[in-house]
Amino acid sequence: MQQNSSIPIVLTVALGVCLLAPAAQAGSCPANLDRATRLVIVTAPSMGSAEASLRRYERASPTASWSSQGSSEPAVIGAQGLGWGHPFAGHAQGSEPLKQEGDMRTPAGIYPLGATFGFAKDRRPNYLHLVPGANFCVHDTNSPLYGRIVPRSTAGNNVSGEDMSAIPGYRHGVVIDYPPNRAAKAGSCVFVHIWNGEGVGTAGCVALPEERVAFLQDWTKGRHAAIVSADTAARFSECLPVGTSVSGRAE
Repeated sequence: MQQNSSIPIVLTVALGVCLLAPAAQAGSCPANLDRATRLVIVTAPSMGSAEASLRRYERASPTASWSSQGSSEPAVIGAQGLGWGHPFAGHAQGSEPLKQEGDMRTPAGIYPLGATFGFAKDRRPNYLHLVPGANFCVHDTNSPLYGRIVPRSTAGNNVSGEDMSAIPGYRHGVVIDYPPNRAAKAGSCVFVHIWNGEGVGTAGCVALPEERVAFLQDWTKGRHAAIVSADTAARFSECLPVGTSVSGRAE
């Protein structure tokens, strides 16, 4: 969801197969991440920082070594930093927050990247053409459709959410398949989308310059996502490339 400025926080985004990440315990990695052949790592200095950097990795097969692609580039995440997503609540330590609806935090953890979307028509598979009333993100924790993208007519007129076609930053975007948990009010509708400027945090998504979002729409097809801060990245050491920089700053 967007805050009229943008979306998430400190991240490590790994790209792989489009399957929902299973519940994770501290020190573990989702099994489906093992099949990833592309990886996007987005990191910020701490769980409370909105500024971040993004780096891409590829490997020839799930058993090959990761190879860095290109250089580090700027990104932003949630205006209030990170909160652990409900499948990864076991990773939280001390006073680290858990993701809650409306808290302006990006859900930390490892999640698949799903459909791409935008305002223009596109013939690519798994693409959402955003038109008025057709793609409504349900934020209402009272709705059984919480966290889903459905037609406005399906959601109902009294249900709160956002018409994606009305958000300028959604001209290009990618869905992060963060599994909704209505009982825990654990956050809804998390995307990679166009930022409102360097350093301007989001309502819980990851945001980049428009040309970089458009690039990732092609590059991330059938990939995976993981989100952590520089100070919590060691808890995913089994999931990340050896020697990965997690400084949280563009180099």
